[in-house]
Amino acid sequence: MKFTESINLLIIEDESYDVNRIKRTLKPFENRLIIKDVVADGQSAINLLLDHHSDYDVIIMDYQIVGPLTGEKLINKIKSIDPFVQIIVVTKMTVNITDFDFANRLIEAGAVWFCTKYPSDIQEYVYQPTDFLLSILNAYERKKLSYESSKSNSQLNKSVNNILNKKRIIGESPVIKKLLKQIEKASQQDATVFISGPSGTGKELVAYAIHANSKRKNGPFVKFNCAAIPRELVESELFGHEKGAFTGAEKRKIGKLEFANDGTLFLDEIGDMNLEAQAKVLRVIQEGKFERVGGNDTIDIDVRILAATNKNLEQMIDGGSFREDLFYRLNVIPLDIPPLRERHGDIPVLVNYYLEYFAHDLKTESKEISDEAMALFKTYDFPGNIRELRNLIERLYILSGGEVIEASDVRPQLAKSNGTTGSDLPFLDTMDFSDARQEFEIYYLKKQLEKYDWNISEVAEHLGMAQPNLSRKIKQLGIEKS
Repeated sequence: MKFTESINLLIIEDESYDVNRIKRTLKPFENRLIIKDVVADGQSAINLLLDHHSDYDVIIMDYQIVGPLTGEKLINKIKSIDPFVQIIVVTKMTVNITDFDFANRLIEAGAVWFCTKYPSDIQEYVYQPTDFLLSILNAYERKKLSYESSKSNSQLNKSVNNILNKKRIIGESPVIKKLLKQIEKASQQDATVFISGPSGTGKELVAYAIHANSKRKNGPFVKFNCAAIPRELVESELFGHEKGAFTGAEKRKIGKLEFANDGTLFLDEIGDMNLEAQAKVLRVIQEGKFERVGGNDTIDIDVRILAATNKNLEQMIDGGSFREDLFYRLNVIPLDIPPLRERHGDIPVLVNYYLEYFAHDLKTESKEISDEAMALFKTYDFPGNIRELRNLIERLYILSGGEVIEASDVRPQLAKSNGTTGSDLPFLDTMDFSDARQEFEIYYLKKQLEKYDWNISEVAEHLGMAQPNLSRKIKQLGIEKS
């Protein structure tokens, strides 16, 4: 068997005997299969990848490596750093090629092949040499194909991605240019950032822009919406829990904070976080340590925290519902996102962006907007900010019949945004009672959820409903955040 290209390998194995067995397996091809590095734990492998990720073609890793970073978690982390590197898993577990559950988990995580190690007491090789070599060659060919495909499509995808990229900050007004400069400065630091602004202004976009331009950009960006989770479950979801920590905790759960290690944790709607969880977040910022719910082991963490809310935290501090010390820790770099009514000059830019975006998203012909229709947009205050504008353009794409969106198409939609009358609800006249009631419930709950920026706790309180009942109703009706 001959091949002419060198293949650079990284071995992740904590048993020195098995490292030697892998080397013996590959020795006949050592002039082409170059073992660049050998490490004994997942974190060491990640550190190498962050420094030299382009050096490795194929990674051979022990599934049961020592340390917290192992198995599918390690595979996911590797692929997030270098999507082209190919991963072969070697395991001592009693699995075989018909173990579809195990194989599917590996494939979904990003591995391309796995094999069971020969018992060390009966075989000097880790696996049958020819099959092992073939798996490496196939993995390498897969990498080349993936890379070439990506390279050839990059120019084509570039213009499309500029349109479809949901994480872009769109605008040319002075306030947006000032904000972009503030984001650039904040990205160069590792301090906490507090992002404030009305609902729908794009606070998550700002948080992601800071992460994407920071030294942590190759690490995870994890969002945690404090308002979307029942208060009694916030600590478990954020910090994780140990098996048996409470009724129903049948196994250990890794929290969002731990998943964000080496990256950025975005705490959205932090004004809805309970005081107990606030105290734990404060400790993470101050000491870089935490414990899972029900656990005694202290875990070290390296994570940058960004927080956002549309609430006035200083008023909440006066009312005793938010910790003053946490506020000052979060507010090291404050960023205030302006509402759309303060950046009317950006409205034409945003309208044209979303016209292109929905042409691609809805797979339809591009629409234009008349001067009269654009004038209506420019004079409207958009209380729901960019989220409202986006939803309005999508609605107009679906409802307007021609290639040009006219003022006559826009005017009734703006009226609906300002307040809907019975005549704006066609299902009142066109459906039977059962269907109309369901449509009304969907319409009504969507309006309430949008009004409170999808803060389910506040909506439930406003409606006089128990939060679990409201959550169940939302799921039953298939209501999703747009």
